[in-house]
Amino acid sequence: MTEKVLFTGKTHNTSGRDGGTRSSDGQLDLKLNEPHRAAENLFGAAWSACYMGAIGAAAAQRKIKLPPGVAVDAEIDLNVDNGSYFLRARLNVSVPGVDPKVARELLDAAHGICPYSKAMHGKIDVATNLI
Repeated sequence: MTEKVLFTGKTHNTSGRDGGTRSSDGQLDLKLNEPHRAAENLFGAAWSACYMGAIGAAAAQRKIKLPPGVAVDAEIDLNVDNGSYFLRARLNVSVPGVDPKVARELLDAAHGICPYSKAMHGKIDVATNLI
């Protein structure tokens, strides 16, 4: 198997009142007054975007045409227990117009495709809800 880098995301983060993050390609340029509070939102945005693409890939593999309106709402909790920090996540997914059983199959398959899901598998609690 020959590994091939498809994309490298490069970001620069600064702190303070004028803090923020921006990507080298200009796709991301956000002001973050409190970067430590934005991390979960940024992670949720990245994961849900990737996961949505994985749902599309899972559908294509099964020759299922997805209707418009597929959406993923990510909720990323930052928790602490006895001074140890950890994450918990919920992905609330809408696949309108697709039979719920088929949609659930796509969501489960998408976790095996999405690199973020694979990275988090077994590391944090993740609930994937079909809404």
